[in-house]
Amino acid sequence: MAVDTQTIKQLRDETGAGVMNAKKALEESNGDMQKAKEILIKKGIEKAEKKSSREIKAGRVFSYIHGEGRVGALVKIGCETDFVAKNEEFQELGKNVSMQVAAMTPENVDELLEQDYIKDPGKKIKDLVTDVIAKTGENVTIDDIAVFSI
Repeated sequence: MAVDTQTIKQLRDETGAGVMNAKKALEESNGDMQKAKEILIKKGIEKAEKKSSREIKAGRVFSYIHGEGRVGALVKIGCETDFVAKNEEFQELGKNVSMQVAAMTPENVDELLEQDYIKDPGKKIKDLVTDVIAKTGENVTIDDIAVFSI
């Protein structure tokens, strides 16, 4: 099935997928936008699983201080290269995860990954990580978290 460029653009805007991936997903789903999104999610999870054994050599520490400084969080997120650590998607992940940690005060990384995302309860934090892995093509891990409060 031939897919028009406007539909491809819409899917890209909604998912962040690349042009060819969006086109292939729409062709595979016969133009059904919802099925195409599901296909992209499935492919993203498969990519993430394949990359999970790759070595983490770079990353960043992110912080979030809430309100008047009474609660703060630090989050260490790793990736394979410094190039991805500077990437906009990676930076956004760090900002959102550190905010999540300050708001929900998980005991450890495993608990954090299973939490519903505060900005979108339909997603879990592990889904945010998987999305970044799919978009950047590198292994990304949340390595450590800390919460401080007064």
